[in-house]
Amino acid sequence: MKRRVVITGVGAVTPLGNDPETFWNNLLEGKSGVGRVTRFDVSGYQSQIAGEVKDFDISAYIDPKEARRWDLYAQYAFAAASQACQQAKIEPDTFPPDRAGVIIASGIGGITTLLSQYEVLLKRGNRRVSPFVIPMMIPDIASALVSMKYNMRGPNFAIVSACASGAHAIGESFHMIRSGRADVMITGGSEAPVHPLAFAGFGNARALSTRNDDPEHASRPFDRDRDGFVVAEGAGIVVLEELESAKRRGAPILAEVVGYSATGDAYHITAPHPDAVGAIAAMENALADAELSPEQVDYINTHGTSTPAGDTAEARAIKALFGTGENSPIINSTKSMTGHMLGAAGGAELVATVMTLITGWVHPSINIENLDPEAEGLNIAREKIKVDPKVAISNSFGFGGHNATIVVKKYEE
Repeated sequence: MKRRVVITGVGAVTPLGNDPETFWNNLLEGKSGVGRVTRFDVSGYQSQIAGEVKDFDISAYIDPKEARRWDLYAQYAFAAASQACQQAKIEPDTFPPDRAGVIIASGIGGITTLLSQYEVLLKRGNRRVSPFVIPMMIPDIASALVSMKYNMRGPNFAIVSACASGAHAIGESFHMIRSGRADVMITGGSEAPVHPLAFAGFGNARALSTRNDDPEHASRPFDRDRDGFVVAEGAGIVVLEELESAKRRGAPILAEVVGYSATGDAYHITAPHPDAVGAIAAMENALADAELSPEQVDYINTHGTSTPAGDTAEARAIKALFGTGENSPIINSTKSMTGHMLGAAGGAELVATVMTLITGWVHPSINIENLDPEAEGLNIAREKIKVDPKVAISNSFGFGGHNATIVVKKYEE
């Protein structure tokens, strides 16, 4: 038998707030977390804007002296995981260690540490390079740090699949619990990519918005005048748990995960398949995994990056599977307000999806001034709407043609 898997805690560090409640309230208010980059001098860069995390204080979660040995992406992950575990009533050794695991993804990992220490190597020599550079930069260290805090010795690794990383981590964790390989998993994604190299690389690939004089309106998924995505950072973490375990512990049950699928486009290193074959298959297979039909889906949190090709492909996929008009699912894009959190996007957007199921509210997609003709007929929420959805899906699609879809339901006995 398939075991039921529920979400018992959520955590978020985002450009819209450093806890789930602030994050959610700002989403409902339609606020943008995008502004001019403050981390480095952006003069001469094509894109000069980002969704930066503001006023983050790691000392609320760990001794700052210890945190100095962690890259910022790991700090974000640790903070969000601590929030999620506090809500889920998880302390060290709440579970038998071999029945509890951690999968926290990152598309890039500790890029700032890697490149800053390479600069030290070039300017000051090999003996001045930090002995912590390797554990600080590797994408799996966030999972390790969280597992050590809670003494979790079950499945423990990272997934790297570009912008789908966080969703893949959650989906694989879901299958581990459902199949009996674990009873609880702390999972999601984290990213800290606000660095000159990322801006140079993405910028030269013409992937980024250059609406530098109007940052808050730069991320505009499904708008005809979109010109690329906005780099963003942060973390989104959830606690997944086997249902009977959660009930025995008296843990809060926020939602139920019921389906997941991962597919590939096998088409191009950055562009999605124009016929959206991978995206369609991801949604179809996830619904089959959940034993649900497209007609039962009430809400879709889209990947919605604000890139010309990406939004077009996703719009085609949604139309192909769900149709158009008032009877089709309500959709929105969290990235319209956060920017694109890369490997953390799937985790943060699942947190937003869970909040939608809990509250019944769908947050708006902002900055749609001229709807793209490809998106005509989609049921897009342009202001917050109370619809009380029962079944929702969250999409994440990454460079390289990596696709992930997660299906969640409002929890019922």
